[in-house]
Amino acid sequence: MATISDVAARAGVSTATVSRALNGKSTVDPTLAARALEAARELGYQPNGPARNLRRQEAAVVALIISDVENPFFTAIARGVEDVAHTVGLSVVLCNSDEDAEKERRYVDVAIQERAAGVIVSPTATATSVHALVQRGTPVVAVDRPLPDRETDTVLVDTRAAARQATTHLIEQGYARVGCVTGPPGVRTADDRLAGYRDALKAGKRGSARLVRRTEFKSAGAEKAATDLLGQDDRPDALLVANSAMAMGVLTALRSHGLRAGRDVGIVAFDDVPWAGLVDPPLTVVTQPAYEIGTVAAQLLLARMADNTRAATTTTLGARLIERGSSHR
Repeated sequence: MATISDVAARAGVSTATVSRALNGKSTVDPTLAARALEAARELGYQPNGPARNLRRQEAAVVALIISDVENPFFTAIARGVEDVAHTVGLSVVLCNSDEDAEKERRYVDVAIQERAAGVIVSPTATATSVHALVQRGTPVVAVDRPLPDRETDTVLVDTRAAARQATTHLIEQGYARVGCVTGPPGVRTADDRLAGYRDALKAGKRGSARLVRRTEFKSAGAEKAATDLLGQDDRPDALLVANSAMAMGVLTALRSHGLRAGRDVGIVAFDDVPWAGLVDPPLTVVTQPAYEIGTVAAQLLLARMADNTRAATTTTLGARLIERGSSHR
């Protein structure tokens, strides 16, 4: 079993620096702290969490409130959060809000009652309950979407730019009527992907008003939306789809209409999931760095736990288009 001395040797720092970094002390140089945390993760170092938390007199648990536990994007975020939390002896309690503001409120109440050391949240459209955490001084980091009307540490992906790139790709492949199936109004990621789609159509001097459908971030909603679009006389010959669950619904609708992805309707969907490369033809995707979102959010939460007075930061990561057969005729 690795010791704190092993971690210090791997990181090239003193054991005191490792101890301060693992305890989230703000007096540690950020570069040295990052090296210490990375060395601890690589060596699987497990500090004496209960003893340390008794000394610090604070909870050894952080809450992670995500929007949809069935979405692989959010489970990858959870893995990133857990891996970082584990290195410093923190446990992660996973809460699924299901895009429901009332469920989110109940989980926030639990976090407050149990005196969680911090909370990482993918907020609902209103997220008013999360403000109670900020007001109480509980460290909070928002992921995937910013917290409305509050300045908190936030980790985002530039999905507007990614949606524009994906839509431009479909136009360049020769698709003339590119549509969009995205999430409900007021959800930042759904709005951003629609905005990026419209940016690309504007640049390409294409129309879009009849080719957009907004629905829940679920397969059933997307299937209904795609069925509606495909039933139009001027149906789309390509679709940008806002996430992988919705992509399943869209593919089901295509099959019901006897249409083939790529040949009849070009498809690009957000998030690269294990099955995306296995369907025929394989699915072109916009891959987001979900695991990195989780690790960055957890590191920000540790820093916030060490110093809750510092200015809030926003970290914006990039996404990448992976071209496969579904977007090529």
